[in-house]
Amino acid sequence: MYARLLVPTDGSATARKGVQEACQLAKALGAEIQFIYVVDTRLVYADLNGAAFCSDVIQSLNEAGAAILEEAKSAAAAMGVTAWGKTVEAPASTVADIILSEAAAWPADLIVMGTHGRRGMAEVVMGSDAQSVVKQARTPVLLVRQPA
Repeated sequence: MYARLLVPTDGSATARKGVQEACQLAKALGAEIQFIYVVDTRLVYADLNGAAFCSDVIQSLNEAGAAILEEAKSAAAAMGVTAWGKTVEAPASTVADIILSEAAAWPADLIVMGTHGRRGMAEVVMGSDAQSVVKQARTPVLLVRQPA
């Protein structure tokens, strides 16, 4: 049914809940997982006053992403699930666009991701990568909410 799960993670508690759910699902289905960490470099370049430090910030974000991916892969390995990790920089794309692009390129059978489940003004102000993925996805999406 679902043999290839794409699981975006940013290391947050909500994303870790998505990772945990994806690992359990992959174990039950005998599926493999591709974890991705998206480095949203658009935010780094938004403030050109600190342009000299952009490469340092991006390097730091990539290093943080590598550590987050190692944690996710370790969680999968502990459950006997085959998993890989990939860091992707998004210099001109949204996080949702990168997730969808990676899902199509792999290709994934299912996208599993955590969501805060924000509504109203909180969603308008903060945005929602999960909502954007769901609206545009051609691949089934499983959203995992973090309990309050």
